[in-house]
Amino acid sequence: MINAARALIGLVVLFNLALGVGFLFDPARSAAMFFLTPEGVQGLATLRADFSSFFLVAAGFAAYGAWKQASPPLLVPIALFSIAILGRALSLVADGVTQTAFTPMIVEAIMISILMVVWRSFGK
Repeated sequence: MINAARALIGLVVLFNLALGVGFLFDPARSAAMFFLTPEGVQGLATLRADFSSFFLVAAGFAAYGAWKQASPPLLVPIALFSIAILGRALSLVADGVTQTAFTPMIVEAIMISILMVVWRSFGK
């Protein structure tokens, strides 16, 4: 069970690592995947700083939790993704529903679910 839990977290880590590295080294292309358009050099810097930190911190704490088989570090990516999905839900109410609105929410919900299941199993 522990190895399966680590493998699931490994998928979360790899996904977020890829996103974080993408924003760090090619922020314009990564931004386009998120329907963002940076404004000039400062916009690119903001994407590099803010988006890469979000995904790399999530990946790092998930990896650390898996490595140590410890629940507390998993609370960091759980909190990050929970706030993200809450923001997306608020956007649905405030801005309306689009065809592209639900895919990222589903991905975040899957990652939250994986992390919560592992968090519970590591806590026992």
